[in-house]
Amino acid sequence: MDILLIIIGLIFMLIGVLGSLIPVLPGVSISWLGLLLLYFTKSIPFNYWILGTTLFLTILFSVLDYLIPAKATKKFGGSSYGIWGTNIGLIIGILAPIPFGFIIGPFLGALIGELLLDSKNHNRALKAATGSFIGFLTSSFIQFLVSVLFLALFITLVWQHKEGLF
Repeated sequence: MDILLIIIGLIFMLIGVLGSLIPVLPGVSISWLGLLLLYFTKSIPFNYWILGTTLFLTILFSVLDYLIPAKATKKFGGSSYGIWGTNIGLIIGILAPIPFGFIIGPFLGALIGELLLDSKNHNRALKAATGSFIGFLTSSFIQFLVSVLFLALFITLVWQHKEGLF
């Protein structure tokens, strides 16, 4: 049973790393579930400190995943229209059957939102949309790093207790 839990946990970890790059999947959350499964094995001693810290990081970075693009839009001069456009564009981009919709959506959403506010100021709208895009890339990169960190922790824990597993 331990081997099955480790294999399923590893699959969750790999899906989590992939999910950190594809916004449809909550990458860090799926990676954390992989860590949780690891602690259901009999061979790995339960560690509340690791699980609690990684759960805190999971919640923190899940919230930041939504806040970073909006804050970057605002930092680049975007208004609330641009921020709403970013969020709506992300949802539409995820659901739209177009390649890279999750990247194009927030950019176009912020651009359209800013143009709705002030249709004459194209430079400001483009700057805000660029901020949205940079925020999205930053958020995805952070999610990727955290997911890879969780994977490294998973592998380390399995490696340390491999005698009891196999």
